[in-house]
Amino acid sequence: MSLLLITILLTIQWPSTGPNVPQKGHEVIEVAYIDDENPRHRLDLFVPRQPSIKTALPLVIWIHGGGWQGGSHRSGEAFIRPLVQSGRYAVASIGYRLSNEAQWPSQAHDCKAALRWLRANASKYNINPDRIAVAGPSAGGHLSAILGTSRGVTSMQGDLGDHDDTDDGVTCVIDLFGPTDLLQMDAQAPATARIKHDAPRSPESRLLGAPLQSVPDKAATANPITYIDKDDPPFLIIHGTADAVVPYGQSVLLDDALDEAGVSSTLITIKGGGHGGSGMEKVKPHIRSFLEMHLHGAKVRIDETAIELTSDPGANRKKSGQSPQR
Repeated sequence: MSLLLITILLTIQWPSTGPNVPQKGHEVIEVAYIDDENPRHRLDLFVPRQPSIKTALPLVIWIHGGGWQGGSHRSGEAFIRPLVQSGRYAVASIGYRLSNEAQWPSQAHDCKAALRWLRANASKYNINPDRIAVAGPSAGGHLSAILGTSRGVTSMQGDLGDHDDTDDGVTCVIDLFGPTDLLQMDAQAPATARIKHDAPRSPESRLLGAPLQSVPDKAATANPITYIDKDDPPFLIIHGTADAVVPYGQSVLLDDALDEAGVSSTLITIKGGGHGGSGMEKVKPHIRSFLEMHLHGAKVRIDETAIELTSDPGANRKKSGQSPQR
């Protein structure tokens, strides 16, 4: 399979937006979160011109997908625009170095540096530094989960940027079909799998700089599950059972590990759902309720019922510990 096709498969295809382009109801500001010439160390900050709340705005950080080898911070508009136009949130879409430029854990170091910059500069943009969510699809879901579980982990901090002493914790995490245990991806892959994750040129192997199964210790450092403890923030995990790129079982593993540690975790199963696609429209209310609950303190309930896209009786898994058909 070509690298181009893999990149396409691992990137959620949403419209992009350019920097510093005035939008109805909000402005978009492109900033460098690290003072260098690398275009990957940039973020777009979306701020409503007329907030609908009187207090500082909660922040949602969007991390793009693309198999750690494609995509950019100028993506995710379909996710970002409704949030910022509600007047209730600021949103930042952050970039990070791709695997053709830098290997793991550079991607985590970049995302942490962006998070620290945003928190350190929160007052400048009317942002509440104590109300920050992180979200992303596929590789962006993986990096979001890393940020959620690795607060204060020295090896994940890096030394980038000017805000080393700034807290790197987040309030909550939205993981959209992201990898969580790289070494088990092929073992969990369905018959329809489009990628051989253990292959020497797979996205995971390229991220680690070696064939995946040949560097198990390094792979473990890239697994969000490695860092889970009872103090982690709440998670909303969304995944389709027919995902042929990132196996649904990856989200099952994460959800179960969070549950075992006593961390609040909600897994929304899209029965018959693939890697993104039509099922994502159906989970927008779940995402909005989750953000309202954890960033605004709203007394709401998230419906955990599996979303039906198929009548496949083998697809109905809700916290049963069972992986999909392999």
